[in-house]
Amino acid sequence: MNPNHNPQSSDGGRHDDDAALTEFLASLMDYTPTIPDELVEHYLAKSGFQSPDLRLTRLVAVATQKFVAEVAGDALQHCKARQATIPKDKRDRQQKDKRLVLTMEDLTKALHDYGVNVRHQEYFADSPSTGMDPATRDE
Repeated sequence: MNPNHNPQSSDGGRHDDDAALTEFLASLMDYTPTIPDELVEHYLAKSGFQSPDLRLTRLVAVATQKFVAEVAGDALQHCKARQATIPKDKRDRQQKDKRLVLTMEDLTKALHDYGVNVRHQEYFADSPSTGMDPATRDE
């Protein structure tokens, strides 16, 4: 037995953790997440999970919101890094607009950092002019 082990101190820490968790779960009832409860419930049910506890649904919504925010922030960093690699003369022309454009390339890199691989679906057309503006077709 460890002489330095104090069972009361570990129980006190566990009690503090339980109290903090209980307080956090109670606060979820007063919080309205960005992602609606119905949408979260739909996707939870689609994956085979059901729970009558609204706190659990809100917890998933908050975690999803955090994930999306982190991915968007990382995609912004990839966008800024991409902008920094553009030659100076082209960058000067783009700086007048001062808007950053999120591209699939930026989003794909950000998601890859989180282990999500994005693959673009192959595009098949009946003819080379499918999907083109009718004014530009060579038929």
